Amino acid sequence: MTVTGDRTSWMIPPGRAVLIPAGIPHSIRMWGEVAMRSLYFPVDAPAPVFDTKTCRVISVSPLLRELILRVAGLAALDSRVGAEARLMAVVQDELEAAHIEPLLLPLPVDARALKAADWVLKNPAAGAPATVLARRCGLSARTLERLFRAETGMRFGLWRQKAKLLESVRVLVEGRSVTDAALESGYSSVSAYIAAFKQTFGCTPGAMVT
Repeated sequence: MTVTGDRTSWMIPPGRAVLIPAGIPHSIRMWGEVAMRSLYFPVDAPAPVFDTKTCRVISVSPLLRELILRVAGLAALDSRVGAEARLMAVVQDELEAAHIEPLLLPLPVDARALKAADWVLKNPAAGAPATVLARRCGLSARTLERLFRAETGMRFGLWRQKAKLLESVRVLVEGRSVTDAALESGYSSVSAYIAAFKQTFGCTPGAMVT
C-alpha cells in the first residue's frame, strides 16, 4: 500500500503497518491484491505509543501479527473484561516495541516544488535533469533545491533517489525480479541499485519484502 497524508508518503510492504494518529487526513492506494486489517484506538488511549502526532511505518512481529488478527476477529474489545483489557495492553506493548522503518518520503509544501515531486513519483525511471524539471515547474534549479532542503529536510537529489527506491519496493512486492525493480526505478546497474537500497533502508531489496 501507499499511504499519503500529513505532507508525507509512506510505502507499506508486507509485514509492516502504519500508525496514523487521530485527526490526520490521509489516502490509501493499494497495489495488486492486498489483505489489510485495521485497528482503531480511543483518542485518549493512555499508552506512550500514541503520544506522537506523526505517522510512522513499523515492522509487524509474528506476535503482533497474531494479536492484530485476534483483535480483528473479536471486532471490538471491552476494557471492563479482564482478558480483553490484558489483550489490549499486550497489543500496545508490542506497538511500542516495534521497529520504525525508514519507508517515508516527506513532500514539499510549495506548489511548484510539489509539482516537481509529483512528476518524479509518476515517472521514477525518467532521468530529466533537475534544471529541466525545475523549468517545467516554473522555478530555477537553485530555488528547487532550496525549497526541498527547507521543506523536506533533504537535498533534491537524495529525495529523488529515495522516491525511486520506494517505487522499486512496489515492484518487488509484485513478485518481480531485482533487475526489474532496478530498471523501473531508473537504475541501469543492478549492483548500484542494491548498494543504494542498502544504504537507504539498511537491508537488501530481497530482505525488504520477505
